[in-house]
This record gives sequence, C-alpha cells and structure tokens, in this order.
Amino acid sequence: MSSRVFSVILLPTSECNVACDHCFEHKEPHRLSPALLPLLTKRLLDHLENERIEECEIYWQGGEAMIMGPDWFAHAGEVMDSAAAKRGRRFIHYLQTNLISYSPAWNDVIHGMFNGSIGTSMDYPNVYRKLFRGGAEAYTKLWTQRLHEAKAAGIEIGVIAVLHQASLEAGPEKFYRYFTEELGLGDFQVNTPFPGGPAKQLENDFKLDLGELARFLVGLFDIWIARGYASGVSLGPFDGLINHFTGKPARLLCIWKENCSNQFISVDSKGTVAQCDCWVTSYPEYFFGNVFHEPDLTRMLKTSRARRDFVERPKRLVRDEDCLSCRYLSICHGGCPVRTYGALGTMMAKDPLLRGLQSRLRLCRSSWPGNSAMPPRHRNINDRTPSVTVQPINIDFHQ
Repeated sequence: MSSRVFSVILLPTSECNVACDHCFEHKEPHRLSPALLPLLTKRLLDHLENERIEECEIYWQGGEAMIMGPDWFAHAGEVMDSAAAKRGRRFIHYLQTNLISYSPAWNDVIHGMFNGSIGTSMDYPNVYRKLFRGGAEAYTKLWTQRLHEAKAAGIEIGVIAVLHQASLEAGPEKFYRYFTEELGLGDFQVNTPFPGGPAKQLENDFKLDLGELARFLVGLFDIWIARGYASGVSLGPFDGLINHFTGKPARLLCIWKENCSNQFISVDSKGTVAQCDCWVTSYPEYFFGNVFHEPDLTRMLKTSRARRDFVERPKRLVRDEDCLSCRYLSICHGGCPVRTYGALGTMMAKDPLLRGLQSRLRLCRSSWPGNSAMPPRHRNINDRTPSVTVQPINIDFHQ
C-alpha cells in the first residue's frame, strides 16, 4: 500500500452568504444532493484502490460550506467513512468556513467529523469581506463574535489572511498584533491574492507592489521570530518552510509542492473535476471531466487534455524560463499556475509574485539548526499541518 495521501477539495455548494469583493468564485444556487454522495464516494474509493492509496483528505469548502447545515455534514461523514472502512480506506475531513453561519448546533459535527478544528479567513484591515447588508465593518464585528463563540466551545481555529495594499500600509507590527493579541490566535497564515475569472480582470484592483510586499514579509517574519516562534505561534507559510529547510517533517502548502497535479483535485457540487477550487469555479476551459458522468476517475485524470498542461508545466518552465539558474527551484517550481493564469492568461510562465515569495524562502532557508538567531521552540498545542492549505489549511488555499 502506498504511503501517499490523496487530497480532494470538495465543494458541496457554490452558494455563499456573504459578498466579498476579492472572491474569484462563480456563485450559483446548487448543492450536492445526499442521493449522489454514495456515487461520489465510490468514485473516490475506486481511485484510491487503483493507485494503492490508503488515505484521502477531504477539504470541505464552498461557496460557504456551512450553508449545507450540520445535519447534512453528519450524514455525509457517516456515508463516506462507512464506505471507506468497508474497503480498508480512510477519509480525513477538514472544514473551511467564513464562520458567519456558525452556531452551537455545529459543535458535535465539528468535534466529531472535523476533530475539533476548523479553518476560516479574515484580513487586516478588513476591506473586502462584506455582508450583503452592512459592509466590511459589520462583517468584521459578526465574524469576531462567531470566532469567540467557537473558541469558547473548545474549537481550534486557524485563520487565513489575504494580503492587500491596506495590509502593507498598516505594516507588519499592527498586522501581527491584530491576530495574536486582539484575536488571541496561535495559528494563522498569510496568503497573497489569487485572481480568478477572465485574465487580468482583477489584476489592477488587487495588484501588490512587490518591493512593498517583500519588505512587509521580512518585517512580519522578524516579529514572529522575536515574539511568537519560541512560544509556539504557528505562522504560515513560514513555519512549514523552516521545517522543510531544516530537515524536519514538513507538510507544505500547495504552492510549494513540486507539481500540484500530483497532490490533489477539486470536485464541485455538480461533479465537475478540476485542479483546485480556483479552477473548478472560474475556468471551464480547464475542467478535467465530471465524476458523475464518467465511471473511472483514474482514467479521467490520466487522459484529460486539460490536466496535461499541469503535468507538463514544470518541464516547460525549465525549458522556456530561467528557472534552472534559481537556487529555490526545488521548493518554488515556478510558483502557482492559477495565479499565473489569472494574471497572464497562460500557466506556462513564472508566477508574477515570485519576487515576494522568494523573500520568504530566503528568510526561512537562513534558519538552519544551530543558527543563533533561532530560539528553541515550544510546540503549539493548536499546531495542525494538513498537507495542502490553508487553510490552514486552514484549508482555504487561496482566500
């Protein structure tokens, strides 16, 4: 049996209960029917058997996953886990939510199916996450209330923050203090924007100055090392990268994998299969197929012409770009294909944000064992290191 873990970003709905300006997803009122759960589960288990994989991670998100309700998830978990056990396989479930719909009715499902932890998202300052009525300020107030309610129920929470221009202007000091002191978090992750939809449509609205981004990340890293690293504060992606460069077990985010096509897929509520949630919600030209219409997921992935571009991208970048001369090729791999596609209209180029990403790599690579600048670390009891995101993988890979 292979030790490899297969991951699926599963979108049970593309509906959402908020109106975030920087969301790339195409929203529509469609939900995964409970009647189709056994078929979806069978397709996934067949693929695991074909590839001799024992374990599959399911990253539930949306849309907004909590729209489905706790009873729906309790049923889904029972259907999937029971079928997996009968075939000697195992599903591990993670949940990414905006928390707006959280209530105590979710506690049993979260503590059971999701092992007492969830991922969510909040930016600092919040400019783009908004309620349909009330805007960003009302969103922040309600989200913060839900965060404290969930923490009071013993739920561990990891938060993804998407950087934007106002984040850079606020500076790393205020940014770090907001998450660790004001919110009391010991687990958060920094993401850069992932444009979706037609290429370049959102580029100007969310484009970051790479020099400012690099300075912000350097400052944030220094603050974290000085104040949070030794006490166990988990700050992604820095902590995973340090583990990687110091030879410790590290389960890196998707953008640091050698090729995301080898790691995971995404399936939406209609059964559409694509590389990740960005692709399945924004780019029909890169759909791999439909898991409800095609009986063999393994064959779909091996024969999809759209997927072939992902498989061949590393080779094309080595051939056509200057990646071979880069000291970070073994961890960078040319950056994120969807961010590249959203900005440039092709994935066969380097990620436009590589300069900012490489500033992170330089910092983490300098933190080798024995470096006097690195204090000894105490493990954070909230540390969770799923193989891909966000969210944090906290799961929300991108938002």
